[in-house]
Amino acid sequence: MAILPTLRGPADLRGLTDEQMVSLAAEIRQQIISTVAKTGGHLGSSLGVVELTLAIHRVLESPRDKIVWDTGHQAYAHKLLTGRYSRFGTLRQLGGIGGFPRRVESEHDVFDGGHAGTGLSIAQGLATARDMRHSMERIAVVVGDAALISGLSLEALNDIGSRQTQMIIILNDNAMSISPTVGAFSQYFSTLKLSTAWKQSKTAYDRVVESLPVVGQPALKLSRRIRRMVVNFAQPGQLFEDLGITYLGVIPGHNIRGLEHILRAALEVPGPVLVHVRTRKGRGYRPAETDQVGFHGAALPPMPELAVESRPIPDGYGASHTAMTGPALARMESAMPHPGNVDEAPVEPYTNGSGNGSAGSADMGTPSDAARVAASHRPPNYTHFFAAELMELARTDRRIVAVTAGMPTGTGLHHFAEEYPDRFIDVGIAEQHAMAMSAGMALAGQRPVVAIYSTFLQRAFDQEVHDVCQNDLPVVIAVDRAGLVGEDGSSHQGMFTVPTQRQLPSMVIASPKDEQELRSLVRTAFAQDHPFALHYPRDAGFGVPPVEPKVLPVGVGELLREGRDILIVGFGPIVDRGRKAAELL
Repeated sequence: MAILPTLRGPADLRGLTDEQMVSLAAEIRQQIISTVAKTGGHLGSSLGVVELTLAIHRVLESPRDKIVWDTGHQAYAHKLLTGRYSRFGTLRQLGGIGGFPRRVESEHDVFDGGHAGTGLSIAQGLATARDMRHSMERIAVVVGDAALISGLSLEALNDIGSRQTQMIIILNDNAMSISPTVGAFSQYFSTLKLSTAWKQSKTAYDRVVESLPVVGQPALKLSRRIRRMVVNFAQPGQLFEDLGITYLGVIPGHNIRGLEHILRAALEVPGPVLVHVRTRKGRGYRPAETDQVGFHGAALPPMPELAVESRPIPDGYGASHTAMTGPALARMESAMPHPGNVDEAPVEPYTNGSGNGSAGSADMGTPSDAARVAASHRPPNYTHFFAAELMELARTDRRIVAVTAGMPTGTGLHHFAEEYPDRFIDVGIAEQHAMAMSAGMALAGQRPVVAIYSTFLQRAFDQEVHDVCQNDLPVVIAVDRAGLVGEDGSSHQGMFTVPTQRQLPSMVIASPKDEQELRSLVRTAFAQDHPFALHYPRDAGFGVPPVEPKVLPVGVGELLREGRDILIVGFGPIVDRGRKAAELL
């Protein structure tokens, strides 16, 4: 009998046996895979934290205890366990449940998250308020290894360690950013540090040594220094220890019983504790395990319906697990590209003889066949045209440098990196640093282009104002995913960037009416000696015929159609809607 549909909330997990918990983990994975195959979404990260999510909810008592998810795309299993199973099929759909935590959906969602690196600061705020109220709730934050290196995360860690805030920080390390060795020594020292004998003997020893006349203080300092060196020899967590945060790890991330044990023990440690958990992104779905980049985000490779079976697979992550198998999966894997050539086609100019991107009116067989043919004739998206034109310009202008903040694939700059590795910089999740560094390069005579999603560009507003615009520097800001982004939800909407940038001096703001005008605007941006913000959506282009790109005049409107009754003004791809409205009128 299926367990997942019978759960009323996370409290029900405490009555399940170990065998039932393993079965439940397989059910959760199957539900996530079958849903995301239809709705799109962040597959790999959520599959990787299924056991971790189960362990957290077994140990903590949500919603009394607070669980913060950073970044929120890890939270699909959390949603399934907190009363949203029956609506999970509406994931990322209009009127459905969101792809990120949302407080309006559930009392178990602590805050509306979507940006990486915010969770530690949110958890610190929750814990500080708790301590001021003298209440008893426990605070846990799950942070990814890539988000941990953002400036905001490091600032929060410094504050948490300095103030010795009582909380658990769970570092979900899926080897996308850091990849320490999981060794016997590391696990041994984590167990040792949690033991009562270690804590009591350490305290007693320190008191005895400190009481010795003359030599007491120097001996105590030497003893503590030696202890630190021994512990540091066996584990990678000295940074956190130096910040005042007890480090435990590395812990296998797919063993529910082991995770529960370490989390319960960590709750007894005074002050902040970081539990370093090693997981596998895409766990349980082999295509996602093989292609961790392609199966990370909302736009996923094809996911056919699977004839689902379960089979135990022992591994090095602390437990056996179930994997999705069957004929459909076998066919899919045989068609998958080699892992070294993940699902990206080379960036080449798009050509379409018909000029409209359609597949024609011939008989195309069944509806599913028609959908596949239509998808194969769909024009590339705006990001494709931006990256291709940028690479074309970079061939003749060696001053061009491409910068991104942890999004080389999403912004299309991974192609630029392959062709011009010495002129590509990925700073990780540090948008502020990306913008300020680009200003410095512009001061030195380079022509940097920094490509950031509109929603993440909000973080770098101070750098846009103070570093780029105040100095009137020729930094090209490629604002990807501009405007409404639909299924990604409120935290990722990109409609705030235009009004914030319009108030800045020296900033030129542009948005193309179609993909061919985008090519011209890329050239226009580099023809300016001022900050230039180029906004374009995540959508596919209109399939308009290729034209020779040219530098366009700045601040001049373009009349597309004569009329007498109504003036329709458009900016960016919505111009096409204006044209259609004019035709209807």
